[in-house]
Amino acid sequence: MVNFEIFSLSKATCGASNTRSASEIFSETLTKSIQRLTINHLHIVGDIYDRGPYPDKIMDRLMDYHSVDIQWGNHDILWIGAASGDLNCIANVLRICARYDNLDIIEDRYGISLRNLLNFSEKFYGNDECLEFMPKLTNKCKYNRSEVLQIARMHKAIAIIQFKLEKQIVDKHPEFELHSRLLLDKIDFENSKLRLGDKEYDMTSCNFPTVDPLSPYKLIKEEIEVINKLRDLFLCSEKLRKHMDFMVNKGSMYKLYDGDLLLHGCIPVDQEGNFLSMKYGETMYEGRELLDFFDSKLRKAFYSNEKKGDGVFLYLWQGERSSLFGKKDMATFERYFIKEKETHKEVKNPYYKLRNDEVFAKKLLLEFGLDETGHIINGHTPVKAAAGEDPIKANGRVIVIDGGMSKAYSKTTGHGGYTLTYNSCGLQLIKHDLFIDKDNAIVGETDILSTKRIVEHELERKTIAETDIGKELLKQIEILKELLDYYKSGEIMEYKK
Repeated sequence: MVNFEIFSLSKATCGASNTRSASEIFSETLTKSIQRLTINHLHIVGDIYDRGPYPDKIMDRLMDYHSVDIQWGNHDILWIGAASGDLNCIANVLRICARYDNLDIIEDRYGISLRNLLNFSEKFYGNDECLEFMPKLTNKCKYNRSEVLQIARMHKAIAIIQFKLEKQIVDKHPEFELHSRLLLDKIDFENSKLRLGDKEYDMTSCNFPTVDPLSPYKLIKEEIEVINKLRDLFLCSEKLRKHMDFMVNKGSMYKLYDGDLLLHGCIPVDQEGNFLSMKYGETMYEGRELLDFFDSKLRKAFYSNEKKGDGVFLYLWQGERSSLFGKKDMATFERYFIKEKETHKEVKNPYYKLRNDEVFAKKLLLEFGLDETGHIINGHTPVKAAAGEDPIKANGRVIVIDGGMSKAYSKTTGHGGYTLTYNSCGLQLIKHDLFIDKDNAIVGETDILSTKRIVEHELERKTIAETDIGKELLKQIEILKELLDYYKSGEIMEYKK
């Protein structure tokens, strides 16, 4: 019997106590042994980073795993870019870590000092309450008010640097069509208003001491020094590089496995389901070719530092035709400074409605050279199960396994995430209960209380020979047979020292 597990880690969280008893070590070793015998291969459908507090521990665990692959998420891309020295990715990573109270990941786990950023933020924002930039604290007793203010000020400082840095890439690549995201020059500084299209909105605050209204995107000397120093520190982090090497080596924009398509986000399409094309240089890309293009550009940027990514990281993070983002615009600036919710809306690509349609799902499978009886395994958008959303769509052709494992999404999803398992009997979707803490899980047995749902049952059980691994083994068997024939005929000799 073949047994695989497809597992979605969306902004995931994990942790372990530093001191463990002998019985705990024994129990953990035993369970890992059982898991090793049960699970043949593990798929991660994106977004290991940016919500939970211990992505480094997840990466360490994955690096020790016997067989795994990763389909990159948009948040993972930021960290790959940051490890490559991309300034915009570095600013985004720090901004998000500050927002979700995860700066200790940067300093404590990856050894990247934030002292320069702290000093810079205190110098320019020391008298700013930074109310829009208060961190989302999971433990309100963790800091005193002074420490919370420090995080908020660093948060605002790096956000403004990010907004300025985006201008350089957007201007260099008009084909990205990201000019709507440049908003610093849309501010009426005297009246604290922001113009969006033909409307003006009151800003919650308008204190930008490092922004020159006449040249709002120009980085001041101190900002240049801070971001360049941060770049040096990111590039020098051996642990970060080790994790991102693994992420890129084991990762891809999508994965074809046993007749299924695994991808984090979407395939960009229009309202009718036609593939959206993107021009880069003199070439147009769409559908599978677009994802292959992004995959190739990212690898070149990471390994050869090709023009520092030449904008590919920013586009994959928030571009309209990025399969990892899958929205019209990213309303980061508006969410910080405008109260009106209408400005916060990020319009999803039509893919997310069309994926409910079986005909559309089959079209996508055929685009990737798969049989229309296969499945599309999706991540990226947490399933709002608490509101009645079904993770199984298009008559079983599409399965969304982003269950929002992180605590940040538990109110939306109402549970603790999904695991999709696949073996010779078929597919099973397992919904997990919310994880509160280890003691609660042991006493209440919540760690084993899961809801299993049959997605697809094989009437005739699959054999190993019918799987991708089986096909590879059959090729190896044929090669060995051919070598044996050559040996028997005397055309090759036994090697002896």
